[in-house]
Amino acid sequence: MPASRHTSSERDEPLIRDRGDACPGALRLHRADDGFLARLRLPGGRLTGDQVELLAAAAEELGDGGIGITSRGNAELRGLRDDCAGELAGRLRAGGLLPSETHERVRNVVASPAAGLDGLGHADVQLWVRELDRMLCATPRAAALSGRFLFVLDDGRGDVAGLGGDVTLIAAEGGRALLRCAGQTVEVPGADAPRAALAAALAFLDAAETAGNGAWRVRELPPGHAPDLAALPVPGTRPVTDPPLPRPTPVPTGAPAPGTPAPARSGAGPSAPGPLGAGPHAPGPSSPAPLVPGPLGDRALHVLAPLGRLSAAQARALLPVAEVRFTPWRGVVLVGPAAGLPALAAHGFVTRPDAPAVGVTACTGRPGCAKSLADVRADAGRAPGGPLPVHFAGCERRCGHPHGTWVDVVATGDGGYLVDGVPTPRTSLSEAVHTARTTR
Repeated sequence: MPASRHTSSERDEPLIRDRGDACPGALRLHRADDGFLARLRLPGGRLTGDQVELLAAAAEELGDGGIGITSRGNAELRGLRDDCAGELAGRLRAGGLLPSETHERVRNVVASPAAGLDGLGHADVQLWVRELDRMLCATPRAAALSGRFLFVLDDGRGDVAGLGGDVTLIAAEGGRALLRCAGQTVEVPGADAPRAALAAALAFLDAAETAGNGAWRVRELPPGHAPDLAALPVPGTRPVTDPPLPRPTPVPTGAPAPGTPAPARSGAGPSAPGPLGAGPHAPGPSSPAPLVPGPLGDRALHVLAPLGRLSAAQARALLPVAEVRFTPWRGVVLVGPAAGLPALAAHGFVTRPDAPAVGVTACTGRPGCAKSLADVRADAGRAPGGPLPVHFAGCERRCGHPHGTWVDVVATGDGGYLVDGVPTPRTSLSEAVHTARTTR
């Protein structure tokens, strides 16, 4: 019998947090084995062409020469010198990437990356992202949010609604939006959606303060302390007892034809977490539906960065471009690109939906992380293809794992791995991963 698939669930968190959130940021650097690490919040993953060049230059001149894309569509710079914090902050400030020093770690906003580009969805939620970001930075109280607190804005196609947001907005028909938080759903006017999301976050802060347990995330609130969404100070808010859920659009097999939209992958829309062992297309957020590589309408492209890592040269290969959006699947949406898919493939980007690297992720691993038991990125780079995502982790923390159902590959420290819980020597790793990714 094949091993059970690994599914994301709410990890057991301490009921009482007696320390502050140490999540790294652009100003609060984290010391790692390969130098200091900076994490730059990019609401909606959005960058201008000039900002891409800024990050490429910073990576080359201050760090290890690479740019990491996180599972929230943020950017990481690693291998930073211990004396570069001030210079990095100055560069980011000058480039418009540090609009608020007091709020820089709370600007965690994931949004449908193809919104407004391919004709799918009910609203261009990238516009909501900019308004929400502006309001966040202008609200002193919001600075108290944890650097782990997450806003998710789905345009109605169902691609990001299941990514574990603390506050989730889903665009609906008729200019309305669904707001989800703490197991509740209310409907709000679309024009007020960003304001409603911020109000829900502030209500969480009030609830966490009353609970007194130092909660960083909504799921950490003790029973009886959830904020009341129906009481939000947003006119037109009404409870929804049986909310319609977005259903991802199926993707045809094979690569999309040039110049045609690349719809989201098949899978189920979000609801409650699926059980351990749920198959790759089980209902609920066990099957979020990422974008596949390829064209998005007639003016945008989506490509993947292998293992979520770009060299400075690869970043510059994206230029010139009107806009870049990093995605939660460690990809890049290019709006108005000069380069086409063949040129980007020549620079090492994943441009085909059937490429083996699609769905393969890994934590930092050795030598960058002291806790890692293996160079997992080297092993992940050799992973065989398959329809089910696979994540390689250097230790049981499984940093950077995908949401939903995935093949769980964890280093054991003896030269081998656990593949969905089954001890596997490195010599048999490829075969075991292939079987796990292709056995439904």
